[in-house]
Amino acid sequence: MRKSNQEAKGEEVSPARLRCAIYTRKSTEEGLDQEFNSLDAQREAAEAFIQSQRREGWIALPEFYDDGGYTGGNMDRPALTRLLRAIEAGELDCVVVYKVDRLSRSLLDFTRMLSLFEKHKVSFVAVTQQFNTSTSLGRLTLNILLSFAQFERELIGERTRDKMSAARRKGKWVGGYPVLGYDVDPAGGRLVVNQEEAERVRAIFAMFEESRSVLLTLAEVERRGWRLKSWTRKTGQFRAGGPFALNSLRRLLTNILYTGSIWHKGQPYPGEHAAILAPGTWDRVQNLIAHPAAVMNSRSRNKHLALLGGLLYCESCATRMVYSYSRKNDRTYPYYICLNAQRKGWAACPSKSLPARAIEESVLKRVREAQPAGFGAAEWEQMDRTRQVQVMGGLVERVGYDGAARQISIRFRATGEAVPA
Repeated sequence: MRKSNQEAKGEEVSPARLRCAIYTRKSTEEGLDQEFNSLDAQREAAEAFIQSQRREGWIALPEFYDDGGYTGGNMDRPALTRLLRAIEAGELDCVVVYKVDRLSRSLLDFTRMLSLFEKHKVSFVAVTQQFNTSTSLGRLTLNILLSFAQFERELIGERTRDKMSAARRKGKWVGGYPVLGYDVDPAGGRLVVNQEEAERVRAIFAMFEESRSVLLTLAEVERRGWRLKSWTRKTGQFRAGGPFALNSLRRLLTNILYTGSIWHKGQPYPGEHAAILAPGTWDRVQNLIAHPAAVMNSRSRNKHLALLGGLLYCESCATRMVYSYSRKNDRTYPYYICLNAQRKGWAACPSKSLPARAIEESVLKRVREAQPAGFGAAEWEQMDRTRQVQVMGGLVERVGYDGAARQISIRFRATGEAVPA
């Protein structure tokens, strides 16, 4: 076999450079604010290992791939995502970790990553667990280590769930985002009533009981400028509460915490925290909110955002009047037409069709007279069309038009009575 000139002269041949990326991970955020934490210890051990291989051409890349506070049970980690992108871009030759389970605790995820490594000719090294994936015995060793890592993760998860279930059955608060009306006691981790916020919670429940509409309650909450819970994390980071939305308001109105209880697997248990609501209030609200018509009018098929879409009925024919429009000289003329007249001809119905703007303004005027609070012209003009349609649907259950008498009647959701307009 022919030798190179350097080898023939007895000179030392420089090994090919092996670019090594160090990946570190810690499952929790605890201790990450320390000057020397677990991620630093992992990186130091990996750098020392790479330094021991410097004669083989190993060099540590300066980029930090650190995932602090991320589980190894999935691949949803920012630093890991950057690492995989760097591998696909051909920016490194080797991935170095402290232990196999720092990269992943899922056998399936690790197998996928190993396939990517092999595709781009990237090697993998665990500093404290030596094996060679180029041999069948090395691959078997790796799979055994990963299987035990996944087993350990699942075992920890089962223990955690069992512990949390036992705590919930005893009425303990087991963590999560604090809710409006309560603070977390820093001494014992239990919920304590925030009196100022508790008054706000009681007012929201009272508003919903009075209006029987999530939309109207939301409009009043927005008018008063109330927001969701603000709190400070253990790390000292302040989290400002955002504005209320339909989903967040509904969650508040259905949260059993306010009765002094805790839900667990569909069953209520007496909690350690004090109740905010008076007895019976929460049950009354649940009975109201369970009735879709009393909560909101979800007219998902109202694609034109017609203000009276799904609400307007022809009294003469006892059928709906639907929104439509015609075009002439680049102008649009919207109107509501009786389905009976549309199907059987104009002679079948005295109502026939109505100009949309005229009927909508007439109904809107009557609604303002009946619902003056928070429903003035200024508030209405500030709403976009979607909100106007939602608010109208939350207030009005049915609008009837009698074409023979040329009269309008409105049935409101709160009272259920028909009021002539």
